[in-house]
Amino acid sequence: MAKSDDRDRYLLERNGWYHYQRSVPLKLRGFYDGPLVRCSLQTQSLERAREQRDALAKADDEYWLSLKQKLRLEAAGHALDIEPATKRYELAKARALSAGFRYKPLHELADPSLIEELVRRSLAVGEQSTADGRVVPEVADAMLGGVEEPKVPVSEAMKIYQTKIVVGELTNKSPAQKKLWKATKDRSLAYFIACKGDIAITDISREDAQDYFEWWNEQISPDDPITKPKSPKTAARHFGDMRDLHSKYFDYMGDENRENPFRKLNFKTRKTKRRKYPPFSNQWVREKILVREALEDLTEELQLVTYILIETGCRHGEIINLRPEDIRLDAKVPHIRIAERDDRVFKTDDATLREIPLVGVALEAAKRAPQGFPKYHDRTNSFSAALGAAFDRRGLFETSRHVIYSFRHSFEDRMKEAGIDFELRCLLMGHDNKRPEYGTGGSLEYRRNELMKIVHPYPDDLFAPFDARRIAA
Repeated sequence: MAKSDDRDRYLLERNGWYHYQRSVPLKLRGFYDGPLVRCSLQTQSLERAREQRDALAKADDEYWLSLKQKLRLEAAGHALDIEPATKRYELAKARALSAGFRYKPLHELADPSLIEELVRRSLAVGEQSTADGRVVPEVADAMLGGVEEPKVPVSEAMKIYQTKIVVGELTNKSPAQKKLWKATKDRSLAYFIACKGDIAITDISREDAQDYFEWWNEQISPDDPITKPKSPKTAARHFGDMRDLHSKYFDYMGDENRENPFRKLNFKTRKTKRRKYPPFSNQWVREKILVREALEDLTEELQLVTYILIETGCRHGEIINLRPEDIRLDAKVPHIRIAERDDRVFKTDDATLREIPLVGVALEAAKRAPQGFPKYHDRTNSFSAALGAAFDRRGLFETSRHVIYSFRHSFEDRMKEAGIDFELRCLLMGHDNKRPEYGTGGSLEYRRNELMKIVHPYPDDLFAPFDARRIAA
């Protein structure tokens, strides 16, 4: 590859035309007809020549490294294929590109409508022949489609997808979010392999996709009454992962026009307006939860986060991942800030950039946790499981359908019943508002005054046991 301090390395100019010329490493000259690799770049533009030189140099570097590694292994007694299919294929694509052609396999070039292109490619082979007129086999293979496309198993394609293709999409995810994302993709791959095996991604046909679609239909509606059916939503997620893998893999490989065999096969579910989780009633919160003995002996973080959830309507993942700078107790109106971050992705775009005043029990809880909640930082599932189990043991769920998330539904219902402005409700909840954005949503003083309309009363000595434990510790 050209070095940054030698921008024209490997470039040779003759009569205004640029060529790529490079010495073959001594140990590898047995695989070549001479000490140099040389080919015309078919351009008089230095900038274009540099681009094509970079493609060829990268291909040669990778190919030569592969040869050296395999020669070392052969010397150790391993019988190996000296020209791995993938490296030969990538090298052929690079050589074709350097001559101004997109690599096409032989069966495509056999199309009678491409006769003129075939002639141009043949002439390019002649232009890059050796000094004594011999055709360079590698050049001929590259121009005329003589290198078979390698068979990449779908498992290897998924590895390329995860480590090269979508890396940019994961940049802002937290470690736990990345781990969950990878586990979901790996599970999608495992489901596909369970149905069709680890076949080459290039060999996946429409029939294979239809088989996989039917396989998921059987998981949704199993014949065996004992088998627990999977939901259409689960099927849609994992089937969609394979559709996305196929599309992005071939886009990455430069084959943007390849038809996706998973296209237009979907699992649609009937939408319902019925709320999945019911809200806690005001009476239940005040008589069962906002009493001294309810959360006594819970860990500090479980107890304090619960109180903050009650009066902010936040998702529990938003509260446990607050940073110290997001808990603004010294502000004129104490509040928390759900801010856009570069180390964490929120559920929706509208969930970011929210400032929520701290009122009632939430303010007192936040005063006792100015540094946030480090024990559960980026451990949303662990927190949910721990607090859910504690509520279940203590009989703090109003019904069997209630969950911790019910606090969020309760908060929204309380705002509705108090007649709080719709746009302010959307802003505080982090919900999408279809109206054009005007203004900032009102001052923090205004928001605090509105939330004071719904604040829950709580005993003056609610935090007494909590504070006593801290003093004793």
